[in-house]
Amino acid sequence: MSTLDTSSRPVHDERLLEALSAGARPPRASALSASLTFGWRALLKIKHVPEQLGDVIGIPIIFTLMFTYLLGGALVGSTGDYLRYLLPGSLVMTVLLVSTYAGVTLNTDIAKGVFDRFRSLPVWRLAPVVGGLLGDLGRYLIASALVLVLGLLMGFRPDGGIVGVVLAVALVLLFSVSLSWVWAVVGLVMRTPSAVMNLGMLILFPLTFASNVFVDPRTLPSWLQAFVDVNPVTHLVTATRGLMNGTGTAGQVGWVLLASAVLTAVFAPLTLRVYGGKT
Repeated sequence: MSTLDTSSRPVHDERLLEALSAGARPPRASALSASLTFGWRALLKIKHVPEQLGDVIGIPIIFTLMFTYLLGGALVGSTGDYLRYLLPGSLVMTVLLVSTYAGVTLNTDIAKGVFDRFRSLPVWRLAPVVGGLLGDLGRYLIASALVLVLGLLMGFRPDGGIVGVVLAVALVLLFSVSLSWVWAVVGLVMRTPSAVMNLGMLILFPLTFASNVFVDPRTLPSWLQAFVDVNPVTHLVTATRGLMNGTGTAGQVGWVLLASAVLTAVFAPLTLRVYGGKT
């Protein structure tokens, strides 16, 4: 006689079926709901690992203080006048540098194997990426708030008022989110998070320094001025500075909106394609 007792199997099978069919299966999460959930996950990561905000806090403080008090008097004769010129550019520079985290965090998930777990979930394929970009908005807002608060403490008073400042910050955030799609593609194809960060700094530092963030392009050599004039960072800074100072034009803002739309239209589908083919 077999030592394996199978008399209780039907009972166990019935209980298992009852447990599995106890309630209606919940509906599949919508693309928006899944993206917001992953966005909340990104914010929780900031909460539980606050030290990752070190450069988000350090960059605006170091650059704004250092350039205002070291170069302000030499360049324009007054630190107050130079701060009025510098702060919008400092805001743009800070948020753009922070935008590289879009690729770094995505690459980190891939390196840790979390990427494969997300791909197995019954959610919209691009939800983890879109959610990560939404979560990065928290970083951008923190960096923007630090720049503005520091500027106000140093004496910055924008002629554009609160409305101008809010519109300027919104424009910078919109462009940064669009640029984040570029870093998402980089994060998917690079091998390590440090490689993503290094490439981001290698690209963004020349673009931000060779722009109108710190000095008037008219003071530069003609060959460098030609590059500054076509630099997208220059156009973003010009529009941001105009909104804060109450001198912004529709053309300046429109250029940034068009550039943001182009970046999203090109790199969002490319991100989806690379993400879908990633193994």
